[in-house]
Amino acid sequence: MDQLASLAMDAVWTLQDAKNRFSAVVDAAACGGPQKVTRRGKWVSVVLSAEDYERLQRLEQASAPSLGELLLQMPQDDERFERLPLTPREFPCI
Repeated sequence: MDQLASLAMDAVWTLQDAKNRFSAVVDAAACGGPQKVTRRGKWVSVVLSAEDYERLQRLEQASAPSLGELLLQMPQDDERFERLPLTPREFPCI
């Protein structure tokens, strides 16, 4: 088993190790999957391949509500609501 394959299998890195071996973390993420990074024993971040990141972005966009769905979620009653006592800003004329 080569070194990169063994790094990919050990997918948890301390922050110090990840900083010292950043290229190895990136290579392992590109070939072997997400790489978890811990700080003081607590999981704080993940290094992903660009392919995994783009896949997650597409999934998030696919599950986002449409404008029509958002508009339909707005309250549709005539009940009064409290307005904040704001005054408009004055802008100097140009």
